Amino acid sequence: MMKRRDVILGALLAAPALSVRAQGAPIRMVIPFAPGGATDVIGRILAPGMQEALGGAPVVVENRGGAAGILGAEAVLGAPADGQTITLFTITNAVLNAGMVKNPRQDPRNGFAPVSQVISMPMLLTVGKHVPAQNLQEFIALMRARPGRLTYGSSGTGGINHLGSHLLNMRTNTTAEHVPYRGAGLVFADMMAGNVDFLTEGIASQQQHVRAGSIRALAVLSRERSPLLPDMPTAIEQGLPDFEIMNFMGIFVHKATPPAQIARLEAATRAAVANPAIAQKLVEAGTDPVGSSAADFNTFWQAQLALWLPVVEASGVKLE
Repeated sequence: MMKRRDVILGALLAAPALSVRAQGAPIRMVIPFAPGGATDVIGRILAPGMQEALGGAPVVVENRGGAAGILGAEAVLGAPADGQTITLFTITNAVLNAGMVKNPRQDPRNGFAPVSQVISMPMLLTVGKHVPAQNLQEFIALMRARPGRLTYGSSGTGGINHLGSHLLNMRTNTTAEHVPYRGAGLVFADMMAGNVDFLTEGIASQQQHVRAGSIRALAVLSRERSPLLPDMPTAIEQGLPDFEIMNFMGIFVHKATPPAQIARLEAATRAAVANPAIAQKLVEAGTDPVGSSAADFNTFWQAQLALWLPVVEASGVKLE
């Protein structure tokens, strides 16, 4: 059930060496969202493991929510680039904002360097029970029969819920109306009430509603089926080639951070994710632990940018 891709023995062996070199100053982990959300939860699971790997140097979680993660990013860019301030970015901060923000300073490609991908989060396409489609192909046919008449919810304009559904429309030559909300929980309520038709959201937050029969799952939007819903086929299995929507979280630092400090933080992050107790908590939070190298994370990041920036441009969404 646990997918700890690219977590290697070297990450575990790095921890003792790190304790010798550890700096006593606290590490600030800036979470660019309010307390209680998924990013905050993952950051607080990760922080104790990083602290242990760093020989006890405190890793202090600091929430700086607002403006789609921009305020948190500014807090990191405004701190010294010495490796003592890190941030936990999602796909919104690391990828989507690159196409939406007008200020070049806020483009993550200009200001930040990748350290390690912590987790990935498979997405799931669901519909309200009032929608007659029972599988992905029936749903695509329904959208083609009713162009622009079906609606999809999101937790806000420009987020992965919004642009994920927009990508589905692009790939299937269909149209639907976007209805932004102030959180996915409100979308669930309106889907159950029949006021909005579909949603692209993480499996972790949707599985309980699917199992309760309150909403209907149509496709897992990852390359492989999810152990959380093992009987639900992927979009690829249902005839949509290479269709994958994967949210993720990873550690980033100011781009001017010295390579030695990036290497130190990379080793600490990988050791934390490789810790069995922490990995289990990450799985229980509905995510797949990764713990990648900085080089592998950068390769993944560049691929995500190449995938999503054309989608952002086509959507026309811009942030101040």
